[in-house]
Amino acid sequence: MKVKIEGDKIIKAVKKLDGIEMVLENAGDAKEALDLILRKAGLLKRGDFGVLKDLKVSSFQEYRTSAVDYKMVFLVEFIFEEGAAADIKVQIIKDLQEFFSKV
Repeated sequence: MKVKIEGDKIIKAVKKLDGIEMVLENAGDAKEALDLILRKAGLLKRGDFGVLKDLKVSSFQEYRTSAVDYKMVFLVEFIFEEGAAADIKVQIIKDLQEFFSKV
């Protein structure tokens, strides 16, 4: 399962949780920031988060109206344990998206 997360939201979340303003130049930076967020936000403390094995992050630019008006967006792929229930997968992704909607 994959979701999009805007780079600005990731930066705001790290600033809120850790008090530092990260610069996201690439997918590696975003992966590091997401690992910090998952650790600090308490999202991994729930029992069903044990089915989340890893995150794969890639990046792309989303153009709003022209080539100069764009935002960096990160595509986050959730890697789950074999046989993880679909409702648990959906809940994990939903919790993360709700967290970013509050940032």
